[in-house]
Amino acid sequence: MTEYISYEQSGVSIDANDEMVRQIAGFVAGTFGPRVIRSKNAFAGMFRLDYDERLFKKNYKSPVLVACTDGVGSKVQLAARIKKFDTVGIDLVAMNVNDMLVAGAEPLFFLDYLAVHKLEPKVIGQLVKGIAAGCRKADCALIGGETAEMPDTYARGDFDMAGFAVGVIERRKIINGSNIRKGDCILGLASSGLHSNGYALARNICFKRHKMKMTDVPAGFDGAALGDVLLEPTRIYVRPIMKLLGRYKVKRVVHGMAHITGGGLPGNIPRVLPRDCNAVIKKSSWPVPKIFEFLRKKGPVAEAEMFRVFNMGIGFVLIVSEDFAESIAKKLTKYGERVYKIGRITSGTGKVILK
Repeated sequence: MTEYISYEQSGVSIDANDEMVRQIAGFVAGTFGPRVIRSKNAFAGMFRLDYDERLFKKNYKSPVLVACTDGVGSKVQLAARIKKFDTVGIDLVAMNVNDMLVAGAEPLFFLDYLAVHKLEPKVIGQLVKGIAAGCRKADCALIGGETAEMPDTYARGDFDMAGFAVGVIERRKIINGSNIRKGDCILGLASSGLHSNGYALARNICFKRHKMKMTDVPAGFDGAALGDVLLEPTRIYVRPIMKLLGRYKVKRVVHGMAHITGGGLPGNIPRVLPRDCNAVIKKSSWPVPKIFEFLRKKGPVAEAEMFRVFNMGIGFVLIVSEDFAESIAKKLTKYGERVYKIGRITSGTGKVILK
């Protein structure tokens, strides 16, 4: 008698996939707005770009689509370590939408890719719950995704995730740094911690060199466990920035923006600087969160390396006209951001100077 082998015996469960789809359906639908075209069991998500039923008018005269893709890096290993899966999805959305925000683009929709050793519907449900929460914070729709069960590729308990975001901007309103001039003011928006960069170094310091546990409560952390501090989600800046840009529909007062990710301030601000300008940053102009000082001392890590790897407490930067800097800072503060004047633009060669 022939003994048949099944897909499940090979490590992949179709039934678990069906259960996962049922678990995440509500989270996904909760991100939909009127521009999402709903279609049950569709093979692809659909989004109306030309018309918004809430406004009864076309959104853009000359729309330019903006696309980003990114992951969360080894932060997912910390989530797996303490089985806390409901926050890294927020990080995934943030890493993408904050990038497109630099151009002034409005995020429209998001797609995710999850890869796991074994498909556990409750775990996937928590991951997608976080992604949906991030999408709601960014005012974009989660219109599709893929979950891959790969037992021969990922070790038991391991997983990885990637995100893909599409946004839009009116062509004449694209912000690319070309209007940056000597004398412009540099505003920094506070980060919520490490965000999603530098975790290879942070893990090396905490868990390899010092054999710490995620449940440890280091001195100076105000009673917070190390794991909770390290898993604090990346801040999403979409709503305050889009609201700010909406207040200046004619005047081009925001000359450039940068999302401070891997490479820190020295590595990301030059991406929008003209060749004949420098960004002079005053390091004492904002309070550095305790987690960074903790890592610097524990490493120990040289200060220059800290600034090259981590955001050091500044997650997003705006380069604005000096005449409007105070007004912009007040508006962003009103919108819920902690805003600091961290530097100025001078003549130079496209570099960041830390003072």
